[in-house]
Amino acid sequence: MTLTCRHLPPFFEHKYRIVYSRIENCHSVDEIQHGAVRAIIKYLNCERGLEIHHDGDLPARSGMGSSSSFTVGLLHALHALQGRMPSKAELARQGILIEQEHLQETVGSQDQVLAAHGGFNHISFLPNGEINLRPITLAPERLDELREHLMLFYTGIKRTASNVADSYVRKLEDRKRELRILRELVEEALAVLARGGDIMAFGHLLHEAWQTKRGLSNLVSNSQVDEAYTAARAAGALGGKLTGAGGGGFMLLFAPPSTQARIIETLKGMIHVPFQFEFNGSQIIHYDQERDYAAAEKRRQEQPPIIFHEMVDCQVKVAAA
Repeated sequence: MTLTCRHLPPFFEHKYRIVYSRIENCHSVDEIQHGAVRAIIKYLNCERGLEIHHDGDLPARSGMGSSSSFTVGLLHALHALQGRMPSKAELARQGILIEQEHLQETVGSQDQVLAAHGGFNHISFLPNGEINLRPITLAPERLDELREHLMLFYTGIKRTASNVADSYVRKLEDRKRELRILRELVEEALAVLARGGDIMAFGHLLHEAWQTKRGLSNLVSNSQVDEAYTAARAAGALGGKLTGAGGGGFMLLFAPPSTQARIIETLKGMIHVPFQFEFNGSQIIHYDQERDYAAAEKRRQEQPPIIFHEMVDCQVKVAAA
């Protein structure tokens, strides 16, 4: 995902231009329909006009953390535009604040942390609110082996993560057994990766974790997903899961390389998406000191509103010689 931001010069009818799957030209912050953009501009007290462009490789509402990546990336870009350089921990905390408090969405905190930091990490969310991020140190060969056994498919099912999460978050007190199993499986999976040897146990653990997560709510999966997952297992996959809250989006599978061509053929109704691990997290890839129109913007705000209009009629009279 790439975001570009600039202060909008004061020569346009609008003060804000937001380009994503829609194009918004707005006169005030409150007119902006994109919730995250509106919340972040208010949070950072951006008083000057802005133009924001979004380009992404993955669709929204797909369980790949695209919403949190957008939030963290826009925070990062607008901080830079204002001459600030926040730490990755600050970006993560602010992303969580925007989504959970300002937007009141039922979402977790892992996507914002991973979008900010990048890398292969074990993240612990402590009862006191602290977040402990520990990089997982694996030999490059082991990491490559894990990557070679993972496959990603787009189901084509869009869903809103907060709706799925809301179906089980309110009943977590009744799901302590499932949550305890999921936490224990994380520790077992880390041990499998760390000790080397046969990596197939990781796939079996992934399957067990998915079966446990399906028990949290009937919205975590559906008949279409279940049929595809069963077919993938019959074709050679050892385990898998829907990424994110569940319900649709992307399916991650663990499968020996020798079976992957058969799985791709079996799931030909879905899109196979090649991927690589990413280790940088959010970063500023281009920064240009633009022409400063701040003074011109201030003068325009102090003047009566300018009425923009088309020139309807233009007549040229030529005097006869």
